[in-house]
Amino acid sequence: MDKKGYRRGSFQSSTSDEDMVEIEGVTLDFSMADDVPPLDREMGGWRVGSCDCQPVTTCSDCRESRQCCRLPFSLTPRGENAASAAAVKGVPPGRFPGEFYSYNGGEMNGTSKMMDFLEEPLPGVGTYEDFNTIDWVREKSRDRDRHREITSKSKESTWALIHSVSDAFSGWLLMLLIGLSAGSLAGLIDISAHWMTDLKEGVCLKGFWLNHEHCCWKAETPFENRDTCSDWRIWSQLIIGTSEGAFAYILNYFMYVIWALLFSLLAVSLVKGFAPYACGSGIPEIKTILSGFIIRGYLGKWTLIIKTITLVLAVSSGLSLGKEGPLVHVACCCGNILCHLFIKYRKNEAKRREVLSAAAAAGVSVAFGAPIGGVLFSLEEVSYYFPLKTLWRSFFAALVAAFTLRSINPFGNSRLVLFYVEFHTPWHLLELVPFILLGIFGGLWGAFFIRSNIAWCRRRKTTKLGRYPVLEVLVVTAVTAILAFPNEYTRMSTSELISELFNDCGILDYSKLCEYVSDFNSTKGDDLPDRAAGPGVYTAMWQLALALILKVFITIFTFGMKVPSGLFIPSMAVGAIVGRLLGVGMEQLAYYHHDWTIFSGWCSQGADCITPGLYAMVGAAACLGGVTRMTVSLVVIMFELTGGLEYIVPLMAAAMTSKWVADAIGREGIYDAHIRLNGYPFLEAKEEFSHKTLAMDVMRPRRNDPPLTVITQDSMTVEDVEVIINETTYSGYPVVVSRESQRLVGFVLRRDLIISIENARKKQDGIVSTSIIYFTDHSPPLPPSSPSMLKLRSILDLSPFTVTDQTPMEIVVDIFRKLGLRQCLVTHNGKLLGIITKKDVLKHIAQMANQDPDSILFN
Repeated sequence: MDKKGYRRGSFQSSTSDEDMVEIEGVTLDFSMADDVPPLDREMGGWRVGSCDCQPVTTCSDCRESRQCCRLPFSLTPRGENAASAAAVKGVPPGRFPGEFYSYNGGEMNGTSKMMDFLEEPLPGVGTYEDFNTIDWVREKSRDRDRHREITSKSKESTWALIHSVSDAFSGWLLMLLIGLSAGSLAGLIDISAHWMTDLKEGVCLKGFWLNHEHCCWKAETPFENRDTCSDWRIWSQLIIGTSEGAFAYILNYFMYVIWALLFSLLAVSLVKGFAPYACGSGIPEIKTILSGFIIRGYLGKWTLIIKTITLVLAVSSGLSLGKEGPLVHVACCCGNILCHLFIKYRKNEAKRREVLSAAAAAGVSVAFGAPIGGVLFSLEEVSYYFPLKTLWRSFFAALVAAFTLRSINPFGNSRLVLFYVEFHTPWHLLELVPFILLGIFGGLWGAFFIRSNIAWCRRRKTTKLGRYPVLEVLVVTAVTAILAFPNEYTRMSTSELISELFNDCGILDYSKLCEYVSDFNSTKGDDLPDRAAGPGVYTAMWQLALALILKVFITIFTFGMKVPSGLFIPSMAVGAIVGRLLGVGMEQLAYYHHDWTIFSGWCSQGADCITPGLYAMVGAAACLGGVTRMTVSLVVIMFELTGGLEYIVPLMAAAMTSKWVADAIGREGIYDAHIRLNGYPFLEAKEEFSHKTLAMDVMRPRRNDPPLTVITQDSMTVEDVEVIINETTYSGYPVVVSRESQRLVGFVLRRDLIISIENARKKQDGIVSTSIIYFTDHSPPLPPSSPSMLKLRSILDLSPFTVTDQTPMEIVVDIFRKLGLRQCLVTHNGKLLGIITKKDVLKHIAQMANQDPDSILFN
């Protein structure tokens, strides 16, 4: 673990000062050094001193001339050089690289019994255990040290300069790879899901790999019958040769349910057997990971493979879920895996989280075809640390991902947007009233959904229901399929439903939603006037009302099951249905009562005044905003999603209204609610802490608690430290001068202690249970018969963050949020009193909000 003033390097490197440590103006070589006496005073007529080139006062004189002390540490008489000193003491020339000599009691002893064991970084030291929080300050400090080292070396040679340039360019190359992989996987998922969704209804005779739309592209059929062609066969036609009659309907019904159950069974079985982390949306966990939490395997290769496969299966099964949230998880998996190709991202957790923020932007970019909205989504919704450099790279990754998806063209319409709309009528100012009503509904729906879904998920976690994930998925799939098939608006995929609801009826539209009483004499180009609704419209309204009821309730039980499940598309579907119903109602009201005051000024008879598709679009934004509490990114995603740039104001009005209404009922969005349900240590940066408590009220130990577990800097044996490690589960321990003084020296991580002691026992001679562990620069001389000492100063954090016991918790919470701390130590007049961890802060916030503090499970 790198520390300030501690450098690593090779002993043979005579042109570098990496092996030097400066202590109070004296430079020492610790590359192979053992224990040394204090150097701030003369010692028995000896002093620090000489290089192989000429006698000097300190080694820093040699370093300034780009030379290096050959002797790791030598004590020379005044006025004599190293060679003469060695000769006087009988030390053969050239012996120094192999054996070391230290000053002990005025005479030179043999091989030292103490060495700084961590001369080279040990595997695992400086890393983190699973389900722990990273130290943002330490990670950023490491990266700055690495960057300074590369910059300083770049002036020494051409190869070092090339390395410096490649290091600077590696971030952009990584963004390019993430964009390409995310766009490719999204295209593959879109094409596969479209084909498998159509497979539930029939198969293409020209090629079973073709979906319904592709199968009938070149078919010579009338436009009104464009969904049927000779090359496409539904299952009743293939099995019994006819599509007419009750038996054919029952057979198609049966095949639809069987395919749905098969797809969902495969999905939940793969998730349960190979990658349990592949279930759900993934966004709550990604938000937690980006805040600094470690969840090993959540962004691994198996999760990526299984999530990609099961996402296709889950969407194709017809469950009330979407692929947009899981696509963010898929993109972040790609980013995490590709990080291992670059050492600066592989070895630094903070840098890796910058990459994951950009990957999340790429995921939304390919999910909706909205690159700008993806960047804003990452900034507003999921990212914890988002510097300007990450903003640029997120934009580039989202651009590459969107370009890749456009090149694949999975929708077959040569457009990037998922729901392209062309509305021919501008909106009127008075329409803001129904738009705001849609916002109110979106807020109410969002609050209702969050409370209901969290209650169901909590029941799943705390009862036997959670033991049978396969059965739960199959039951929900069966209920969904049985209720969905009779209704054409629930039988079709949710994306197709939303596209149908957003559509503005034209002359060539033959959907039930467009079956108005025609009056072609008043038609002007593609614009159709407001007309009386025909039988098809009324039938569609009833079907949409039934579809709304099914979507509202079945989504509550679907989100959170052990299959990949996104929430964006189901929420948008609920809002789009309500918006379309309201839009048709407003349209008919304007048609039959155009002389009313609210219509007379802008809607004359025979004019195209109301666009029901616009109401559906605004309703979709309102419901999505009510569930997720997004605002800016939501509006940008919606107009990128539809291409409806001139309808930003209605979208903004609905989004803000839904957020206000939902926040009035409950402050948490769906992702924050699931984070709290799972007990993740996520410290929300958007909320303010306004309670008047002090650090001493939160720190541990509390009154009547056992004293704080500490390690002394120079008086504890290996056995003593191992006993502390075995008897406690803390992630780290304060190091003090002594138990009596309690003066703070630093902080050492539990993981680093375990790894260092285990490696010392294996590789360092003389390390036994009675060996003293030193966290100091120097150690007192020991008798020759005493066991070897273990020096672990290099794993000690010498600058842990501290606050006084009278510091207001408002400031402490702000420090934890802005610095990303995992713990801070509490002192009084320099004396250690206690410790506050991130878990303690979260428990205190929950307690102040009258919530269960024991719901915080991790630190």
